[in-house]
Amino acid sequence: MDRQEQIEILLDHYEHPHHRHALEDADVTMPGGNPGCGDVITIYLDVAEDNENIQAVSFEGEGCTISQAAASILMELIEDDKWTLDDVVNSDYNTMIELLGKEAVQMRPRCATLALGTLKAAVKKYRRDKLREAAGIDDVDEQNEKYGIVTGEAALDSPDD
Repeated sequence: MDRQEQIEILLDHYEHPHHRHALEDADVTMPGGNPGCGDVITIYLDVAEDNENIQAVSFEGEGCTISQAAASILMELIEDDKWTLDDVVNSDYNTMIELLGKEAVQMRPRCATLALGTLKAAVKKYRRDKLREAAGIDDVDEQNEKYGIVTGEAALDSPDD
């Protein structure tokens, strides 16, 4: 595929994005951004009951053509190829650059990888939340709060400070 074809695909996904909407009752809603240029994206991730397969994924955002087209292309790839959480974690950022076309995005790698980076953070949060749930950590925190128990560094602070 030549550079012009790559640009046309990017423009098509920018003008007609795929999976661009909020997911009701998503397991994770993860915002991400690129402070250098102002690109912003929110990933919505819904994981299947087996805790490994992606049931649905979508995005919302604002920003440059590359960041928004990359999000659309990534969402489509995940849905079409039935990605798992491990597929996301094991994806290299170069995968996005190759997928979008190296020549078309070589000057904007942060824009090209924003969606994947944000999706990786969503997977990490999902897995961390599942571990906390399995370990009962949230129950302990709720009970401590209910009874006014302070733990950690906060317990060392004097109330007179």
